[in-house]
Amino acid sequence: MTQHTDIFRRLGLAWLLLLITPGLLLLTRYQLFPLIDLQSNLATILYWITSTGTAPYGVATVVFVLVIAHRMMPKALFISLFLAISLSQLSSLALSHTLKPYFKEPRPNLVFLTQQDLPTDAQLSLDTFYQLDKQTRSKAIATALEGLKVVKPEMKFTPRIHQHWQDEVSYSFPSGHTIFAVTLVLTAGYYLLLAGLPSFSLALVAWALLMGLSRMLLGMHWPQDVLFSTVLAVFTSGFGIFIVNKLRPLKCYLPEKSID
Repeated sequence: MTQHTDIFRRLGLAWLLLLITPGLLLLTRYQLFPLIDLQSNLATILYWITSTGTAPYGVATVVFVLVIAHRMMPKALFISLFLAISLSQLSSLALSHTLKPYFKEPRPNLVFLTQQDLPTDAQLSLDTFYQLDKQTRSKAIATALEGLKVVKPEMKFTPRIHQHWQDEVSYSFPSGHTIFAVTLVLTAGYYLLLAGLPSFSLALVAWALLMGLSRMLLGMHWPQDVLFSTVLAVFTSGFGIFIVNKLRPLKCYLPEKSID
């Protein structure tokens, strides 16, 4: 087995691992929200995990990966890694922003709020919510959450998750956080495995797995959002790697035996 074949086999297994949970949830029609106490320590941990893919912290996540990679791999290979991550993340961002208004899928938390018997001034409508501007949507969510305290006083939120619900008021499909995380895992993983750094690659896979779970458990995405976003990430990652390898062929700066 050549090194390249082995790398693609490992990345393929990692990708399949990321597909398992949302795939099973979709097949069984099971929704993770509302499953956990959104005021618990677990919810706080999940919030911080999801924040690593939220602007501007997502940029810090990429920078963190680049700093570690820069310290651990040859300079020439790092330059390719940097270019591939930049291209793939730009394409993933463009794809996410293009598809959301096309599919117009409401988020789980919004559907949940519309199904509650909220006070009249706090009620939400799926038919009109997305016709509002972003700031008005955020205010509508805040008002609905205040109304939720009346009808479901047992359902409480940490302040950060409360604010997160007010900030994330775009459409649900696809999951931008998931595309971001899986694209980063596959793109960085390719070059990290070329450099002989499987441990760091494995840590990134675990992070991406937790990212998908956090999006579903916090009520921000449906299983199908996470599943198909994981699929889409193959194309955004592959695009970045393909273009960079065309511009900077591996054989130009790696020993030939290392890329057989």
